[in-house]
Amino acid sequence: MIGLDVLDEVFIKNGLILAFLIVGVILFLADWMSKKIFNKRIPGVAIAILAALVMAYFGGDEGISNHPFFSGMALLGGVMFRDFTIVATAMGANLFELRKTGLPGIISLLLGITVTFFVGGSIGYAMGYTDAVSFTTIGAGACTYIVGPITGAAIGASSDLIVISIAAGVVKTIFVTIITPLVAKKIGLDNPSTAMIFGGMIGTTSGVAAGLAATDPKLVPYGALTATLYTGIGVLLCPSFFYLFMVYLL
Repeated sequence: MIGLDVLDEVFIKNGLILAFLIVGVILFLADWMSKKIFNKRIPGVAIAILAALVMAYFGGDEGISNHPFFSGMALLGGVMFRDFTIVATAMGANLFELRKTGLPGIISLLLGITVTFFVGGSIGYAMGYTDAVSFTTIGAGACTYIVGPITGAAIGASSDLIVISIAAGVVKTIFVTIITPLVAKKIGLDNPSTAMIFGGMIGTTSGVAAGLAATDPKLVPYGALTATLYTGIGVLLCPSFFYLFMVYLL
C-alpha cells in the first residue's frame, strides 16, 4: 500500500492540480446544496464563497495555503489567476450589444462608483473613521475589495483600514451574488444592455458574474465587462480625485 507520507509528497509537488480539485469539489457540493437543500434560493456560488471564507478564517494569515498540503491554493488564488479570470469573463460579449448600451453604460459606471464610494465612506464615518484617509479607504473598499487595498496602499492607510476595506468589498460581493437572481425579473435584468448597466452600477466583478450566472449565464460576459471597467475606473478615481476631495471636505 502507498504510505501517507508518499501521498502527502505527491500532493505537495502537484499543489496547483490539487487546488483545482479542491475548488471543483467545493463548487460541486455547493451546487448540490443549492439544489437539494435551498431549492436554488441561494446560488451555489454564494455557498462556495462562504465556505472559502470559513476555510480562510481557520487557515491562518495566508489562509489554508499555510499548510503544505494546500500550498497550491496560494497560486490559484493569486493575482495572476485572478486577473486572468476577470479578463476571461469578457470573452463572448457581442460588440454590437456593447455599442448599443452607449451613454447609459458610461453614466452607470460613474454613478455607480460615486454613490458606492460615498455610501461606504459615510458608514465608516458614522463608525468613527472620520479622517480623509479612512473615509477614502473604506469608501474604495465598498466599491470592490480590489479597489480598497490598492487605494489604501496609495494614500498611506494602515493595515487595519485596508482589512476593513477588503471586508466591505467581500460583504458586498456575497450580497450581490445572493440578491441578483432574486430581483432580476423585477428590475428587468434579462438582456445584454441591462446586464451591462447592472455591472456598471454594482461593480464587483465576482459578485456580478456569480449573480448573473445564477440568473442567465448568457448575460455574464456583459455584466462582467462593465464591472471590470468599474474596477479600473475606481482604482484611478479613489486614490486621486476622491481622496483630494475628502481632504478638502474633512
